[in-house]
Amino acid sequence: MPGENLTRVEAQERRSVVDVQSYEIELDLTRGAEVFGSSTTVRFTATPGASTFIDALTRTVHSVTLNGAALDVAAVNDGVRIQLSDLTAENELVVVADAEYTNTGEGLHRFVDPVDGEVYLYSQFEVPDSRRVFAVFEQPDLKATFQFTVTAPARWEVVSNQPTPEPAVDGDVATWAFSPTPVLSSYITAVIAGPYDVVRSELTSSDGRTIPLGIFTRRSLTEHLDADYIFEKTRQGFAYYEEKFRYAYPFEKYDQLFVPEFNAGAMENAGAVTFVETYVFRSKVTDAIKERRVVTILHELAHMWFGDLVTMKWWNDLWLNESFAEWASTISTAEATEWTEAWTTFQAMEKSWAYRQDQLPSTHPVVATINDLEDVQVNFDGITYAKGGSVLKQLVAWVGIDAFYAGVAAYFQKHHHSNTELSDLLVELEATSGRELTSWSEKWLETAGVNTLRPEIETDADGVVTAFAVLQEAPADYPTIRPHRLAIGLYDLDGDALVRRHRVEIDVDGTRTEVPELVGQHRGALVLVNDDDLAYAKIRLDEASLATALEHLAQISDPLARALVWGSVWDATRDAETAPRDYVRLVLDNIATETESTTIRTTLAQLAQTARAYVDPSTRASTVTEVGDGLWALAQRAEAGSDAQFQFVKAFAGIASTPEHAATLQGLTDGSVALDGLTVDTDLRWELLEGLVLVGAAGTAEIDAALEADNTANGAQAAARARATIPTTEGKLAAFRSIVESSEQPNAIVRATAQGFVHTNDPAILQPLVEPYFAALTTIWESRSYHIADTLVSGLYPSPLADQALVDSSRAWLEANPGVPALRRIVSESVSGVERALRAQAADAS
Repeated sequence: MPGENLTRVEAQERRSVVDVQSYEIELDLTRGAEVFGSSTTVRFTATPGASTFIDALTRTVHSVTLNGAALDVAAVNDGVRIQLSDLTAENELVVVADAEYTNTGEGLHRFVDPVDGEVYLYSQFEVPDSRRVFAVFEQPDLKATFQFTVTAPARWEVVSNQPTPEPAVDGDVATWAFSPTPVLSSYITAVIAGPYDVVRSELTSSDGRTIPLGIFTRRSLTEHLDADYIFEKTRQGFAYYEEKFRYAYPFEKYDQLFVPEFNAGAMENAGAVTFVETYVFRSKVTDAIKERRVVTILHELAHMWFGDLVTMKWWNDLWLNESFAEWASTISTAEATEWTEAWTTFQAMEKSWAYRQDQLPSTHPVVATINDLEDVQVNFDGITYAKGGSVLKQLVAWVGIDAFYAGVAAYFQKHHHSNTELSDLLVELEATSGRELTSWSEKWLETAGVNTLRPEIETDADGVVTAFAVLQEAPADYPTIRPHRLAIGLYDLDGDALVRRHRVEIDVDGTRTEVPELVGQHRGALVLVNDDDLAYAKIRLDEASLATALEHLAQISDPLARALVWGSVWDATRDAETAPRDYVRLVLDNIATETESTTIRTTLAQLAQTARAYVDPSTRASTVTEVGDGLWALAQRAEAGSDAQFQFVKAFAGIASTPEHAATLQGLTDGSVALDGLTVDTDLRWELLEGLVLVGAAGTAEIDAALEADNTANGAQAAARARATIPTTEGKLAAFRSIVESSEQPNAIVRATAQGFVHTNDPAILQPLVEPYFAALTTIWESRSYHIADTLVSGLYPSPLADQALVDSSRAWLEANPGVPALRRIVSESVSGVERALRAQAADAS
């Protein structure tokens, strides 16, 4: 990574000199397994006599021609940048180079399908990786048109941002000459190529155009593709966004491509969205994953307007893209699809992510300070996505939904095909809502930290409220007290259900807000501050409400209210206000009747974390056993074939710890133990095997046999994770070395290996890995691409140890390595999690 950075100051200086009109990019994908040909012609205006540079990460640059004059390649090119001097008012630059395929999911990724040996390529350019494919002024505010010409095997599909033209075929090779795109930022251009299977359809846009639709997947996965359902969700999203945004879809076609070894959930390339391949379901998945796929589809579709049509000037406004897409995809999922409880999912998943991120030492304002590319790489986090989306939900409550959509529509009309800053959006929202938003922005978007809200209730002997106030706290390091638009709900038992009897919606500001509207109401069994989850804040329950929640959580009839209570108790556990052992009992006693799949999924993950890291270490082993026993009992009692049954079995496999657990897992695998409605398919079989490996009841031989039976990309990843789970120091060291000492493994195998590395019930086996981990950090950071380095540094941190010795080693490394802020941030976040675990352990012990 050294030498590949770009600072904001450099970008501003370049923007002041250069304005780009067009790129013509010729790619030759017939050159073998390592490199491809890349020829770029870029036309741009410039300040006469000025000097600047163009970005180009290449293996070899063959020629650089500026305004007809050949430049000395050795003098102007360093493999990262090409220096350009003595520019004229109108310029034409031609760069002919060899670029490298990657196995890291950055630039142009090359994958060979183990099933049939076929080669599949796809691009991933966000943040700064289009420069790995062609020479480019790599910054979002230098928009231009892009015209791709691609030479590839004639039997391949080739996809880019524009509709795919008929190729010119020459024997086994063909050339596809795409038309120029509208003006785009370089990071949302795309090239995808290979023998993909495609299903086609179309829809009619709100302006009457016919929009071609395509869904692409690898041939060996096509049998599992549910294209009709994906098209249905896409059409629902199109109709919703075109109505609400009052702006027709801005591109000529819409392809969705499921690609192998993808680093993220998806990427919003204009008209050519790429998705992680796990969204093609070859085995049963939870309802949570099914819903997450819908949200992801609509998230990327929202980006066609917010991000692609209108783009941020610089990466400090990355949140404008991602937070808006988070919010828009959630509301559209809730209002336009069958997943009507999407806001419950948002509370359970996104908000818990946001609250966790906002309490790390690396927390930052939603509008972050982004000084360079390394800053933006580490800011694809829970603040940019989940807190930003939460704050937008609060903004909608603050200004009103109709005013919000009207402001967004005006924003698109005014700024289409250009670049903007936060103030450009706020101006439109102020105009449509009548609310002054500068001070709101300062408190919500330009400061860090999460507030805590608590009710203060006084009642008479009959339980009638005589005084009610909402108290607001802020952490000492981030003391901002914010204005909140929120609701307060009063809940009572009605037969077997705990239901809301009364609701008020108010503005809260300051450290204390009186709520006279509730005086005279009976306080009820449960008082829920931030009912309906409008505000972004941690909430606490008063003593009586907490007692009700602990006894009757499963009886709360509203899924969102339940999720808020689950979240409140989890926050209190993380903050060492509630004993972790009490959280374990709360989950095991109440999760059986939870109806929302994502709430179950999130809560079970938190349960495992509590058992392994938050309880008193002297009771850790017994608690892990208790959780394993409890999950298997829940699975046995669950409705046959239900999502809950499926999740309980998966969670049981993930925390199995005893010979009895191993016997159950083996029985489920070989069929001697059965649950009505549960089918042990390919992916579940891998999870059961990993559970057997975790308890020492299976090893390398069983993993090899399973991989032989499932010789696929998914199988290879599952096998890598299972191997890294082998519960010995020797097994962990082998996993560590396989991805740290060699760069041969692709990104997906690196990720799976790191997941298995920290999967253990006996953290002591990781103690000998602490020193090698810290010794390797600097080399990893200097020698690997950003994504791989991030995966290794964060994924191999031996967090299961959760002890003071790990804190001391981490602090010592940070003290000795004051440079490289992005690397330090990852380590500091990791050690912060261990320090939080230590506080929770102390609370549990007391």
